[in-house]
Amino acid sequence: MAEPTDVRIALSTASVYPESTATAFEIAARLGYDGVEVMVWTDPVSQDIEALRRLSDYHGVPILAVHAPCLLITQRVWTTDPWTKLRRARAAAEKLGASTVVVHPPFRWQRQYARGFVEGIWRMADETDVRFAVENMYPWRYRDREMLAYAPDWDVTHNDYRHFTIDLSHTATARTDALDMVERMGDRLGHVHLADGRGSAKDEHLVPGRGTQPCAELLERLVRTGFDGHVVIEVNTRRAMSGAEREADLAEALAFTRAHLSAAAVRVPRR
Repeated sequence: MAEPTDVRIALSTASVYPESTATAFEIAARLGYDGVEVMVWTDPVSQDIEALRRLSDYHGVPILAVHAPCLLITQRVWTTDPWTKLRRARAAAEKLGASTVVVHPPFRWQRQYARGFVEGIWRMADETDVRFAVENMYPWRYRDREMLAYAPDWDVTHNDYRHFTIDLSHTATARTDALDMVERMGDRLGHVHLADGRGSAKDEHLVPGRGTQPCAELLERLVRTGFDGHVVIEVNTRRAMSGAEREADLAEALAFTRAHLSAAAVRVPRR
């Protein structure tokens, strides 16, 4: 029988979009996820600490991480000032008992924010026990054109951060070697967004196992190296034709992750 691991598996509330944040808590509880990562976006509940606390308590599902509102569609959520967004995300994580704030590198047009980003993230990390885990992104592509949309770099390993988030859908879109990136992150890998992709110019966020990314190999590596962060299922279920189909995808993602973590715990000696 496969042994359990210490790695907890969370459901990103983004994985149920266009359903609500509240629906994500319901599904996470029903399917047996260990927690949720709250994507702060235009859903008012995702922005409301007390509402999130009530959902967490009601469903018995802890909030393990908060994803700061740094997407294109969330540019006006919680304010237009990016540092204020991060301070609010940190406060939310502290009040909700989450260990991690996920943040993207700035867009290139956020020039002042980008200039002070690396140093600013270090300052904020020094002020809290919450991890600020900066997530790898990708170049934007259209036909044969490529635009570098993030600064200082979409490949966050080119800069000095205390903690990283690896996203395997993003490595697919960037057409970069995910395991090589993880090696460069080393012990600073603090958080994982598990999804899959096939190298499309679109950020696909497929259910793990449906693309070309080394999802299983990454999970084995986490066990082997004594990873102490969380694995978050962040997949795209927008094309699901029903709630049942969406839940089936999320159940499949959870089963895939649990199976490979547990198998690795049997097979691989921990560091």
